[in-house]
Amino acid sequence: MAFMSTSETTKFKAVDLAYIAVFAALIIVLGGVQFPVGISGVPIVLQNMGIVLASLILGFWRGGLATTLFIAVGFVGVPNMAGWKPAAAAVAGPTVGYIVGYVIAAFVIGLIAQYAPRNSKGRATVFFLAGIVGVIIQYICGTVGLMVRLDYGLGTALATNGPFIPGDLIKVTLAVAIALAVTKAVPDLLPTKRKA
Repeated sequence: MAFMSTSETTKFKAVDLAYIAVFAALIIVLGGVQFPVGISGVPIVLQNMGIVLASLILGFWRGGLATTLFIAVGFVGVPNMAGWKPAAAAVAGPTVGYIVGYVIAAFVIGLIAQYAPRNSKGRATVFFLAGIVGVIIQYICGTVGLMVRLDYGLGTALATNGPFIPGDLIKVTLAVAIALAVTKAVPDLLPTKRKA
């Protein structure tokens, strides 16, 4: 196996950083779309769709780092969350669990996506399951956050996720459709652990 030259290694890293930065920016932009729901103060947003999309396309570490970067810039004052609030302000509210869930979900989705087969039907199934697992992780973390911040019982905190389920299923489906098209057009974009 041939080793990459220093310039090729630098170029590869620069490309990775570019992908991470572009997808972090996309996730931030999607924060501009929000709809308030229920009494918990947790809005319907498109940011979690961006996280699913980034992780399906970029895989474990690049997708996870794109989401981590998206969260991190909010701690230096960039208005990156729903309603253009910086993450530093958002973590003080009831949505803190969902924010933590974003990061965990991104790495998990990306890891699962890397094991997706290359054929379209198998890849679509694995991508959809990865997206659903990611949303469930966000719900679990969000539920814990609501219990801590709003002193909700487990049943009440879990129930607050109910209104988001139909929309999140649609968002995962859209993210999967886009990711399938992108990874078909640029097959080497997603690192894979499985070739079949």
